[in-house]
Amino acid sequence: MISKLPRWVEYGSFLLALIAGLVNAIGLLGFKHQSISHLSGTATLIGTGMFNSTASDVLHLSIVIVSFVIGAAISGYFLRNGALKLGRNYSGLLYVEVIFLLGATYFLTNDSLNGHYLASAACGLQNALASTFSGAIIRTTHVTGIFTDLGIMLGAKLRGEVFDKRKALLLVLIITGFIMGGTSGAFFFSLYKFHALFIPAGLCLLLALSYSLYNAKVSS
Repeated sequence: MISKLPRWVEYGSFLLALIAGLVNAIGLLGFKHQSISHLSGTATLIGTGMFNSTASDVLHLSIVIVSFVIGAAISGYFLRNGALKLGRNYSGLLYVEVIFLLGATYFLTNDSLNGHYLASAACGLQNALASTFSGAIIRTTHVTGIFTDLGIMLGAKLRGEVFDKRKALLLVLIITGFIMGGTSGAFFFSLYKFHALFIPAGLCLLLALSYSLYNAKVSS
């Protein structure tokens, strides 16, 4: 149940969604108008590309998807299971995400497709960080499922069931963070182009350091 989640999850989820919104906005504006933080659009482009695009475009999109899966696999390997629990090496994985985003910035500013793949891997890694806990699903790099969950909760409320206010707050924070990230990403991309990726990388670093300090404080 969502009530079993530790309180720090709300803050972390908001920041992770903000980071994902930033990366995705920069992707939409700079990666041939291609989403980075989620793969529905990319998979659709592969499907339509079989008819309308060149083999190299389809290959590129396929590698973007594979990169996302590799990022998620890295989280899956080190977290062992999806349960959110203080003391797990979330900070270490966030440091890896920082490296991926910095690498993406380097390659993209040098017109290399490797930057697309590293940015996608960073999002896949992040999306797998907060996965499942007591049946509660948390996704921070896309919001389709979040809006669906809210709709389900509202429907259940109309049916007379108890409305889970804490879960609703968490979902709203993720949506707000993602939208704010998109707005910020568009603004910073207009100023700094791909160097705007330094901003989500810095936020990742701040989140990793904050978690490390909080974990050390609670454990002492």
